[in-house]
Parts: sequence; C-alpha cells; structure tokens
Amino acid sequence: MSQHSTTADQILVRKLNTSLIMDCLRMRGPLSRAGLSAATGLNRSTVSSIINTLLEKNLVRERGFQSSTRTGRPGILVELNPDGGCAVGVEIGVDFVSAVLTDFVAQVLWRKRVPSDPEETQDVIIGRAEEIIQEALTIGRERGLPPLGIGLGVPGLVDIHEGTLVFAPNLRWYDVPLRQIWTQRFDLPVFVENEANAAALGEYYFGNAWGVQNLIYLSAGVGLGGGIIIKGKLFRGSNGYAGEIGHMTMNPEGEPCGCGKRGCWETMVGPRAIVRRVKRALENGRESLISSLVENDLNRIDIDVVVRAAHAGDPVARNALEEVGVYLGIGISNLVNAFNPEMVVLGGALSLAGPFLLPVIEETVQKHALPQPRSALTITTSAHGADACVMGAVALVLDEILREPMLPML
Repeated sequence: MSQHSTTADQILVRKLNTSLIMDCLRMRGPLSRAGLSAATGLNRSTVSSIINTLLEKNLVRERGFQSSTRTGRPGILVELNPDGGCAVGVEIGVDFVSAVLTDFVAQVLWRKRVPSDPEETQDVIIGRAEEIIQEALTIGRERGLPPLGIGLGVPGLVDIHEGTLVFAPNLRWYDVPLRQIWTQRFDLPVFVENEANAAALGEYYFGNAWGVQNLIYLSAGVGLGGGIIIKGKLFRGSNGYAGEIGHMTMNPEGEPCGCGKRGCWETMVGPRAIVRRVKRALENGRESLISSLVENDLNRIDIDVVVRAAHAGDPVARNALEEVGVYLGIGISNLVNAFNPEMVVLGGALSLAGPFLLPVIEETVQKHALPQPRSALTITTSAHGADACVMGAVALVLDEILREPMLPML
C-alpha cells in the first residue's frame, strides 16, 4: 500500500471518528473524555486528540466537571459550542418565504416570515429569499458567529446531488439550480431538499421524533408531502424522489391536482380540501360561526379560520375536519402497512388542527391498518408547527458538519 493511500485512509478514519464524537455530544452531551471513550468505543488518546482539535476550531467547549467518578478524579465535561457558528434555514413555500438563524446547537436567534404570491415570477420570489438570507447572515456576523451554511426546503422534487429544484407543482417551477445560484451569491455551502424531507429531519433532530429511528412525517401546506426516515436516515429512493405521498392516487375521478392528475391524496386531506368542504357547507345553507369570522366573504376562509371555529364548537368546522381526518387515517393506514414506522408526525397546517384530527385518525388507523404494523405506533403533531421545515433546513447544515466535519487535515 502506498504512503498516499495510507495517509488518505488515516484522514478518513479521523473524520469518521470526529463525526462519531460530535454526534455523541449532540445526543448525549455534555460528556467527559472518558465518557466519550466509553460511549463511542474509541480509545482515550484518540478522543482527547480529536477534542483538542475541536476546541481549537471552537466547535466544542469545556464546561465544568463531572459530579463524581469511580476513580474519584472528576473529568472535565465537553459539549457542542453554541458559538461555534450559525446556520440559516429557509423555506420557500407556495405563498410565503420563511427563514430562521440558529447557533451551532440549533437555538433560534432570529426568524422572519413574509408572504409571497405564486403568480409572482420565480426571480422575484428567489430575490425575496436572498434578501432575508442576507439579513440573517448580517445578524449572525454581528453576533460574532461564523456562517456554516444555508439549508433550503422547497415544495417539490429535488435533485439533492445537484441542488436543483426539478419540479414544484404548486409553484410551477422547473429545473431551478438553487444551490448553484446561492453558492455563487453567498459563497457558503448550500443544501437543497424537499420541504417534507427537511421537516422530517428537523423533527428527528430537534422535535417530537427525537431519537425515533423509523418515522413518517406528513407536511401539509398548499399541498401534502411526506418525509420518511428509516434507521435514522432519510429515505430518498433510487433517484432521490421518494416521499411524494401526497400524489398517491386515491380516486382517479376526484378533484384535479396541481401535479396534473386527479384524485391525489393531497386533494382529499390538505388544507385546501378542508376549506373546500367548509365552503360547500356554507353554500348549501349551513349556519356557521365561520360566516361571521370572514364577514360572509368565503374567499377569506383558510385553515386558521376553520380551526378557530372548531375550537369554538362550530359544527361545520368540526365536521370538515373529521371528514378529512378519516381520509388521512386511511392513507396513513396504507403507509403504516407498507413501512411499519414507530411514529407518524402531522406537520404544517395539519398540526394546527391536531386536537380534532388525531382522534379520528387514530380510530381510522385502528380499523384499517394491520394489527402487527400498528402495534407500537405513535401518531402525533410536529413540535415546531410552521417552523418545522426551516428547522429541518438548519438540520441539513448541522447534519453535514456533524456527519462529515469540515475540518481539513484531521
């Protein structure tokens, strides 16, 4: 074996060991060097050497001593350093752009959300996102935090290797090289992902699915997307396009979908489906609190209004949510039978209606899913609500650093 290949192997092993240590600190820190050695199986000299390098890079910090040890010699505790850098998480939705700025341990330092119109040009919406990113990076620099990267969630099919948005049905965007555009614009690593995949990763890292190895995340905005995590990793399929569960055909003669087909699952269970049911009830003469909430302007009805009315006991709102809950439960039953997840998380707008949807969904899953795959299943709502995707976008940045530390010559 050549000296060059031996050196390359040593560098690779060093990087893998560094990733192992950083991920252990993320999950279980703070830990002493001895504790890290025991948790990772690495010898103490390797752990100490890597920790010293991470201290120099400001990615970890020492914090006090262990309360007690078997030897009586308390070890110095080590944890990820919040001041190690900042990450920007961005979501380009169908009718909004949202962003957060976090430190190295994903504590939110700043957030902003602005409306947009899908009828606006692609350049206008991307430009609006760039303005928000620049604002976030400026705030990070003012705090003395080096920028680590930009994560982006978008509502469509993404080529993650190229960082290209291939197709966004509800935006009608095709082949947008977002990574290339923003890498040139900001001179930082850029990670582009489908918004549901990003949200699933955020829930796994920072939310109700923390530590859950097998889960399905349902993300409802204008459409319905899905993020699937298997054994702690995003399942992307053979070409990276897995998770488009909102476009499972449930009724070939059903409502038209933004993807060009009819009867997709998202046409039956997304926020638009809920609003459509409410409008039909009002047009058929049903009395409802919703009419007064929108001053009889049916075009002002949205999911927030429906949920407000449901909390007030409005039967039209509650009936619409219960009907949608049944169709959600049927689709989730199919996913449970196919993937046997530990957890299904409702995110996006669906999380707002959780108190009304969850009981119906659970009852429906009990009826339609096989007993064995659903035996250990938990169905819950997202911990982050509207921020689920942007927190997932932050997770894309931090995950890359934790799994593949950008530390040359380790």
